[in-house]
Amino acid sequence: MEPVSIADRQDVRARVHGMWASVAPGWAEHAAYVDARTAALTERLLDLAAPVPGDRVLELACGPGGLGIAAARRVDGIEVVLSDVAAPMVAIAASRSAGLANVRARVLDLDEIDAPDGSFDVLLCREGLMFAADPERAGRELHRVARPGARVALSVWGAKERNPWLGIVFDAVGAQLGEPIPPPGVPEPFSLSDAGRLGSLLDAAGFDDVTVDEQPVPLRAANFDEWWSRTSTMAGPLAKRIAAMPAPAAAALEATLREAVAPYTSADGVELPGLALVASARRRGI
Repeated sequence: MEPVSIADRQDVRARVHGMWASVAPGWAEHAAYVDARTAALTERLLDLAAPVPGDRVLELACGPGGLGIAAARRVDGIEVVLSDVAAPMVAIAASRSAGLANVRARVLDLDEIDAPDGSFDVLLCREGLMFAADPERAGRELHRVARPGARVALSVWGAKERNPWLGIVFDAVGAQLGEPIPPPGVPEPFSLSDAGRLGSLLDAAGFDDVTVDEQPVPLRAANFDEWWSRTSTMAGPLAKRIAAMPAPAAAALEATLREAVAPYTSADGVELPGLALVASARRRGI
């Protein structure tokens, strides 16, 4: 594979920044749902990171900030920084954490974290590292800003076939548009779905005690309409394309998705399987 030039990487980063900024209103609307869906994953990550009083905690790619807010509420005496590359997401996280004196929010980029070396005791990232323009560089940045003995806990999406909640949408939209989804130049959401690659990334960054495991993260909705309304406004690389579809194409897409979601629908509603890979690591102490 040819190396990615600095110019190309900067272009990818700009596209990713704009993509997440554009869907921020949908994430704000459904922030409570995101917290509920990822509740078990959040607890798993916080158990692995084990923040204690006196720790400085950084959540990267925070979106609405649910993971970092949960950490702040779980442990007294810690300082939490919620961060995201998209300023509108940071504004949402700041608003949701208002009233928590130990939390602040900043615009930070996973690929180039604007913080001094050795700044944090705990680093958290839930479903974000796979969207970095250069995940290996992001791994090195995590290591750089980690203090000796710091703990890292992060999650990414598992394989596409084990995440039909997103995979069927990609397939249906791609077929309707006649082009690959996500489009070229946008980081692949399943790019870190191989546990070996994820572990190697953290090893290569300099972390010790690297572990990678699985965590079910199903998606539930009362019915198809609720699921599709939420999904179509939150899907980062897809939301604008879906919104811009002519009415006949949008109707055809919805019909395809109704058929695809039918096997996951019962009298209790829609439940689509989901799977995250959960990784933890530690920076060697002095």
